[in-house]
Amino acid sequence: MSDDLALIDSNLLTYVFDKSEPEKHSICKSLVGDCWSGKRDFAVSIQNLSEFYVVVTKKIEKPITKEIAKKFIEYIINFRGWHILNFNALTVMSAIDINEKYGIHYWDALLAATMKENNVFSIYTEKCSDFKKVAWIKTHNPFEIRPKVE
Repeated sequence: MSDDLALIDSNLLTYVFDKSEPEKHSICKSLVGDCWSGKRDFAVSIQNLSEFYVVVTKKIEKPITKEIAKKFIEYIINFRGWHILNFNALTVMSAIDINEKYGIHYWDALLAATMKENNVFSIYTEKCSDFKKVAWIKTHNPFEIRPKVE
């Protein structure tokens, strides 16, 4: 995989449909829109797709229908701009090691292990503090205000 390829965490996918925070919704729609329009490719894990489905159909302020969530996931799976990352039993063992070594939540450790096995070393997420603990992961929080360079 390319150094430019970054994974989009499920929390950002969720904001595409969660309008309860309009600024985050707008930023995430634009970020994901870059992939749909062919401006860049993104990676997403099977774990991200599963988390996304549960959150947008049950946990956001105005859940979407299961049919819409399923169709969105189907579009991601079938679109050439999205790289789907999978994991296996050995990934679980690696995640346990990452969890113990870096002290991050197991599900984040599983995502980190999946990324490493697929040579993806960059993630877009709002949960940067945990992923910053992992030496090989570069984090990007699209909600941080970046100073303008003159």
